[in-house]
Order: sequence, then structure tokens, then C-alpha cells
Amino acid sequence: MSPAVDPRAVESLLAFWADAGVDAAYADAPIDRLAEGAALLRARSQPQPVAAPARPVLVAGGSADVSAAVAQARAAAAACQDLDALAAAIAAFDGCPLKSQGARQAVFSRGPGDAPLMIIGEGPGADEDAQGQPFVGRAGQLLDRMLKAAGLTDRAFITNTVFWRPPGNRTPTPQEQAVCAPFVERAIALVSPRMLLLIGGASAKALLKRDEGILSLRGRWFEWTSADGGLELPALPTLHPAFLLRQPANKKRAWQDLLTLTERLDRPDRPH
Repeated sequence: MSPAVDPRAVESLLAFWADAGVDAAYADAPIDRLAEGAALLRARSQPQPVAAPARPVLVAGGSADVSAAVAQARAAAAACQDLDALAAAIAAFDGCPLKSQGARQAVFSRGPGDAPLMIIGEGPGADEDAQGQPFVGRAGQLLDRMLKAAGLTDRAFITNTVFWRPPGNRTPTPQEQAVCAPFVERAIALVSPRMLLLIGGASAKALLKRDEGILSLRGRWFEWTSADGGLELPALPTLHPAFLLRQPANKKRAWQDLLTLTERLDRPDRPH
């Protein structure tokens, strides 16, 4: 039998709630939150059955998926004996998740296949995705003007760390770059340039395996080494033209980098 309720206590409580601004109830019937909490504590104190361990589920970008995709890319790249075959292998490759995230086509390269300089940017943008060539938008037009001023027109083979446009032109992830890296390395081997120009922070970090920002890396020479250690080339990081369009005051730094690179590129080979 429920204990008797004092009407005066109920009236006093209702008056208190009214003075506090309470003018509506969330439920038609009262809920004993203390009893609910006590029941929950009792349930937690009871031993729970141990479920069988679930089989691991591989998600996109997981390490196992990345390793398998890298191995697939390495095998496909190694089979290519020229740049046309490499371009076809990249277009047919399904191991990079970017391919199925809205990109229209693979964007591989432009420039002579025997260029003494290879320029490696970050990834295609909207214009590149539409035209199928790297650095053809506003940033690419600025890059071309800079190369022309430095006497590097038709002396550079241009590509990116990834070959499909990231959604929203975001920076490619290290996993996406790792999957495409075997194709980049094969392109370097086939072109056989004398040196690399790494455009932007994402490119410099991926190729040089370093964590510093591009403002720290730019203008400094590094040695790029292939995954198997069979190739070594001098590499110079510099600022991305898209960054220069946003920060024109930094064009002087990028120009200094190009002058440094051109001087080394045109330096006579030392006699053996």
C-alpha cells in the first residue's frame, strides 16, 4: 500500500517549481530516476557472458589494405617499360581509394619523357581532373611562367604524388600517397632526371619522409632515395604555386629556389 501523500507538501512543491519557471512536464507519469539508477548499477555488477572475438574488419585506409594496394601498385609499375605503359597501368589501377571518390580520370604527367628535371606536386585539382594533365589551372599557369623565366620550359617532366583528384581539392593523405608511390618511383626511373623539384608541403614530406613544414624545408637540398635504395637524386622542396597565389609576398622565396635549382642543373658535370 502506497504511503499517504500530504496535499500541502505537493502544493508547496508545485509552487516551488512554478517560481523556478517550470511550466510543463516531459511525461504524463512520474519517473523514479533513483530507482532506474539503482537497477542499472545492479545490472552492471552481474557477470557478463564473454563474446567470441570478432574477426578483424578491414576498413578503407587500414594498414592491411594499404600494404596490399602498395604491393599491387609495385607489381604493376615494375612491369612498365615506358611512360605510355605506366600511364595505362595507372589508369587501370583500382587500389587507390581516390579513384572512386568522384575523380573523372587519372592525371599522370606532362612534359618531355627525357627531361633533366622532374617536378612532383601534391595532387590534381578541378582543372587537372577535367583536362587530364597536372598543373593546368591557375597554379599551373603560374608555375609555367616561373619555369619560363628560369629557362626551364620544356626541361621538366611534371607529375604528382597522387593521380586522382582528392574530394574538395583536399590534401592527399599519407596512405593515398603511399599507394601511388610505386608509380611515382617508376616514373622517376623511366625519365631518369638529374634532380627533383618537390612542389608543396605534402609532396616534400611524402618524398623525403620528413615532418617539417614547407617553409622550413624549402630552399634546402635533400637526397631522395627510392624505397629499394637503388635510386638517389638531389631534391629541392619549394612553395606551391597555389600558396603563392594566396601569399604573393612569398614569390621571391620561390624564385630564389628556382634560381638555386637552375644553377645546379646547368652546372657542368665533374670529370670522372
